[in-house]
Amino acid sequence: MIKRRPGLGSIFGSVLALTLTTQAGFSADATDMAMKAKAGETSAADAVEAALARAAEKEALNAFITIDAEGARKAAAEADAAQTHGPLYGVVIAVKDNIASAGLATSAGTPALKDWAPGKDATVLERLRAAGAILVGKTNMHELAFGITSNNAGFGAVHNAWDETKFAGGSSGGTAAAVAAGIVPAGLGTDTGGSVRLPSALNGIAGLRPTVGRYPQDGIVPISHTRDTAGPMARSVRDLALLDGVITGASDALETVDLSQMRFGLPAAFVSGLDPETKAVFDDAVATLQDAGATFVEMELPGLIDLNDKVGFPLALYEVKRDLARFLEENDTGITIEDVAAGVASPDVKFVFDNLVLGDQAIPAAVYDAAMRDFRPAMQALYAEAFARLDLDALAFPTTKLPARPIEGSDMEVELNGAKVPTFNTFIANTDPGSNAGLPGLSLPAGVTASGLPVGLELDGPMFTDRRLLAIGQAVEAVLGFEGLAD
Repeated sequence: MIKRRPGLGSIFGSVLALTLTTQAGFSADATDMAMKAKAGETSAADAVEAALARAAEKEALNAFITIDAEGARKAAAEADAAQTHGPLYGVVIAVKDNIASAGLATSAGTPALKDWAPGKDATVLERLRAAGAILVGKTNMHELAFGITSNNAGFGAVHNAWDETKFAGGSSGGTAAAVAAGIVPAGLGTDTGGSVRLPSALNGIAGLRPTVGRYPQDGIVPISHTRDTAGPMARSVRDLALLDGVITGASDALETVDLSQMRFGLPAAFVSGLDPETKAVFDDAVATLQDAGATFVEMELPGLIDLNDKVGFPLALYEVKRDLARFLEENDTGITIEDVAAGVASPDVKFVFDNLVLGDQAIPAAVYDAAMRDFRPAMQALYAEAFARLDLDALAFPTTKLPARPIEGSDMEVELNGAKVPTFNTFIANTDPGSNAGLPGLSLPAGVTASGLPVGLELDGPMFTDRRLLAIGQAVEAVLGFEGLAD
């Protein structure tokens, strides 16, 4: 039976989750979960029941739009009865609700698509399922992926796993909250300007935005074909690497990285203007890594912010009109982009579609052409030159300049260092440039503020160095020793 935002809570559910954790070897780590299932210490059915129980216990997070208990139980029974198992046997996952799932509603968090059930999976999900992963549900998100709070007027706000009064970040907020709360060990989000990394940072988990083009994008409700990518989210880098390997076919184990040989760039624009608590956590993380032998280089990326302004919105706002319209038609949704726009529930997203996408403030073709022809290549060249000139392995900076803010009252503005600032622009300030250049970006938990909220540390690498970036991230993660929420 499929349930939307289900009322699953019960004492039995909490007891079951605890029993499976302690007696059947259930783990909130995907790699451990797969190893224990293959060893016969637990089963796919155990994992599904524990995930459903945990979802019930954490229902207040509103992390899911759809729970597919019946489908998950059926898939688990088939997996447990099979003679051979893939690398994700026994692993339960959740995916963002803009990623097509065969026969299961894929709403993209917007009312007009709430009843659209695709005929086939998006390729990224298909590959995970073929490797044995079991989908337990579709996660809540910022409507149409056009925002960073996941305060969705149509399906309700996603709550932060560390503090339910705070937003989960977005647009992949539901996946982040579900992983952080231990409902599932891993899942998928999508990232256009920070939508995997931002909620990962704000919920204290790891998230990878792969180099654009490494992951297939078919079956994913789009914003921008130039900028969009799916990305894995998990509680550890090795789990990210596990999912990344399945999706891309990379069979190589991560290399062992010696931090004493690593050189990290600290871009001035990304490490300035920070919330004091974020700065304290980030500075401590840098000092810890320096103690482990890593070298940090203060650096500038001259002209980057200006170039980013000429690339980011021109690409997204111009391409969404064409990409979304094409997607709706090619996937037989039966609705148009105008139908989608008319049904948008969230005021911030409605403004964007009514004015900046379909209205008289839409991006002119000449502005888009200049962004693609001149400014985006200039951004990519600027990054490549800096990596080469300074002999950098990665850039390092706080994923966000401030921790999660209250759900109430934060849709348009938040406070940073005593001033009211735009919520969207402020939270994407550090993630957006690398996105527009197509770089891989990895957000890791750096620590927790004095007020008890997670802070993310982002590592950006040169294009198509994703597996090395994950290896570096694994070494950083080991030194920082962050512990997530208790199971």
